[in-house]
Amino acid sequence: MKETVLLGGYTRREGKGIYRATLDTETATLSTPEAFITTLGSPTYLAVSKANALYAIDGVDKTGGLASFDLASTPATLLNTVLEPGSSPAHVSIDEARQLVFASNYHEGRINVYRINADKSLTPADSVTHDGKGPRPEQEASHVHFADLTPDGRLAVVDLGNDTVTVYDVSDAGKLTLVSTLVVPEGYGPRHLAFNHGHNIAYLLGELSSQVSVLTYDQATGAFTLGETLPTIPADWTAHNGAAAIRLTQDNKFLYVSNRGHNSITVYAVSDDGMHLTQIQQISTEGDFPRDFNLDPTEAFVLAVNQNSDNGTLYRRDAQTGLLTMIQKDIVTPESTDVTFL
Repeated sequence: MKETVLLGGYTRREGKGIYRATLDTETATLSTPEAFITTLGSPTYLAVSKANALYAIDGVDKTGGLASFDLASTPATLLNTVLEPGSSPAHVSIDEARQLVFASNYHEGRINVYRINADKSLTPADSVTHDGKGPRPEQEASHVHFADLTPDGRLAVVDLGNDTVTVYDVSDAGKLTLVSTLVVPEGYGPRHLAFNHGHNIAYLLGELSSQVSVLTYDQATGAFTLGETLPTIPADWTAHNGAAAIRLTQDNKFLYVSNRGHNSITVYAVSDDGMHLTQIQQISTEGDFPRDFNLDPTEAFVLAVNQNSDNGTLYRRDAQTGLLTMIQKDIVTPESTDVTFL
């Protein structure tokens, strides 16, 4: 089988924007990524809808927002851009049921909601700006880093700056209404969240604390409760580290997180009830600053990209043990920060 993967990234140095590569699952090799969309300013995160539309972060002349493309055409067709003054977002996700897109703006401390139009383009629907701060230097203000749907269709928003996970109701028109706020320990610096596919449980990754925590989610109240917390790096690691991406397998058995600084992927086994994590592996990403990685659709492979060293690494994944084995390295991935399989 041949799978297509898109790599988003910065355009500050050698990066040209969005690259495309092919993973051959029979030969277990990734082709050299080729420039695919080069008209955007630092498309650092991507999301692709079931209708084959690409929603990519864009930044032009001190404005930031999203660009929408139709991937059904060759080359991909730009549908529209939705930009406003300020910095670009850091994360984007899709609500298929309500045909909405959520953009998390780290520098502005804001969640933007967009409607997906009939032609797959975007129209602004709502925005909410957070406030507050934390004790660390990186927490001088709100920094919304992630927003995605809870199992019951609410929106969970992770704020690195003020150490919160906030839940909103979402109307069909894309309007947000506050439901609950979980305050995590000061300096935790939450970044991303991954939901268990079988239980009302999520796994919260702390960028600043290099920790991962189990959260329980109450659908009746729309509130999270903090459970056990584990480190993502060795206890004797004293140099800088920032935890980055978090991914859970579809069978809920294994959780993976990346560490920028320690430059590794940490693997955890998940208990049957989803409530407990056990670290089982820590493997090098063979480069510097792995901001993102992802499992391919078969979940037999994992691709990681190292932002600072411009290289990617491919691993084979054992479905029974969850363990990773490096099978290809030094893949040229200029300034890549996002891995999205189609």
